[in-house]
Amino acid sequence: MSLATLDALRPTARPIVTSSTPPSAANSAAARSIRAVPEGTEARGFALYVGIDELKAAAAGTDLGEVVKALRQLAADLVPGAETYASVALAPQGAGGRDVDVVRLALQDPAALAKRRQEVAPAAPEPKGGVVIDISRKRVLLDGDVSPLTYKEFELLQFLVLREGRTIDRHEIIATLWADGEGDDIPNERTIDVHVRRLRSKLGAFEDIVRTVRGSGYRFDRHADVTIRWASTPSPDMF
Repeated sequence: MSLATLDALRPTARPIVTSSTPPSAANSAAARSIRAVPEGTEARGFALYVGIDELKAAAAGTDLGEVVKALRQLAADLVPGAETYASVALAPQGAGGRDVDVVRLALQDPAALAKRRQEVAPAAPEPKGGVVIDISRKRVLLDGDVSPLTYKEFELLQFLVLREGRTIDRHEIIATLWADGEGDDIPNERTIDVHVRRLRSKLGAFEDIVRTVRGSGYRFDRHADVTIRWASTPSPDMF
């Protein structure tokens, strides 16, 4: 597949942060409101893959160029000064498949490439013993059996795994995993301790992979019998 690049739109920039708010602080707040990002990084934009072939666009009374133009105008209306870039994904005629999947593969989307490799590659055998933390499938295997972790318990474990070797205090866990919570939905430090105890109870004999650092917080400690399975890129909660 090849790419045919459309011209980039660069509208006249206009300040969107008041003088009383430092740009760096505003950027950090915006990043946190979208999704937790690793310390020392900031969200700088996003990719939107649109699956529309020429025939579908024509049937709707438009063409791909007009769709791109409209989306760019929408971005400029929402955020004056936003810079946009668009590329058209080309595929052989009659290649088949969903349009959006063709676009993601053509534009080298890591998740789509990983999925394609998994589809064509033989499945790796499951380890017979120890702990398997499967980030891509959101599950934990203990000696081959699936542990009944809740969604939040897996999120907590994954959060620690992605920050392996670093002690995470309770405030950071709350600010990240409950970033969208309000009022009574936001736990306190004691509630975090309860979540950790429940997580450990479901890890059974391997509970010590989640270690308490007294007075500081919690840390993931990898053992020789711990296997972590990733997609081709880290979990989305890192971005």
